[in-house]
Order: sequence, then structure tokens, then C-alpha cells
Amino acid sequence: GSLVKRLGLKEGEPLPRPLIEFYYKDDALEDPMVSEEHITAFGWATPQDLDEIMALSLRINDYLSGLFMGIGLKLVDFKLEFGRLWENDQQMRIVLADEISPDSMRLWDVKTNEKMDKDRFRQDLGGVIEAYEEVGHRLGMTFEY
Repeated sequence: GSLVKRLGLKEGEPLPRPLIEFYYKDDALEDPMVSEEHITAFGWATPQDLDEIMALSLRINDYLSGLFMGIGLKLVDFKLEFGRLWENDQQMRIVLADEISPDSMRLWDVKTNEKMDKDRFRQDLGGVIEAYEEVGHRLGMTFEY
């Protein structure tokens, strides 16, 4: 994704460890990358919120990596969106507030490196529906039309 373009990395090259990047969701601004300093300075989240978001992100990464590896798919990267869930008007929790689907991640077949995600559309590879259905079938889902 953007990391490959920004740093001139080879697509699919494994990273030494999971990386967490933050982006400001704004279509008019093309979702610019922001730092933890931006986030806390503008009051979008507290340092404690960021700690929780990063911990949740790493847990989700571990879970999804294992889940997909178990069905022959490599989780290359993904995006997550978080929100606040208020309970009793005083207690707040950071929660995952977005879908988890091939639209929000890159999934490659472990044996063939075939792309099974949104890049099939973005790179005009065709077979988007078939690839998404294959991911679903590997996860044990059935589809009726």
C-alpha cells in the first residue's frame, strides 16, 4: 500500500515487526498521515486512548494473522477505525468501529500470492466477487443470491 510507495519498498516484503500508522479520515484532504503528536495536540485522542488503540490493533493483528493463515491466506496489511462507546454517560471504552472485510485489508493466497482483496478492483485484475467469495468460503461462510 502507501508504505511501499512512500518508502520504495518491494510489495510483499515482510516487515521486521507490525507497524501502526495513523491517518486523519477526511476525503477532501485525501486522508493525510498524522503523528501521535498531532492526535494529542488537537484533542482527537488522549495518550491513554492511543495506548489502548495500539494495544487493540496489535491484538487484532495477531488474531487475524492466525485466522487467515489457518485458511491459507496471508494478511499483508489492514486498516482499522476506532470509536468511543459511552456507558452510563461517564465510562468510555475505545472500540473497533469499522468492518473487517477484504475491502479493508490485503489478503494474499499463501501458495500463489494471488490477491484476494480490494486490490483486485484497484489494479483491474478482475474477479473481485469471486475472490471475496473464496475468502468467505475458506472462512466457512455460505452465500445465497
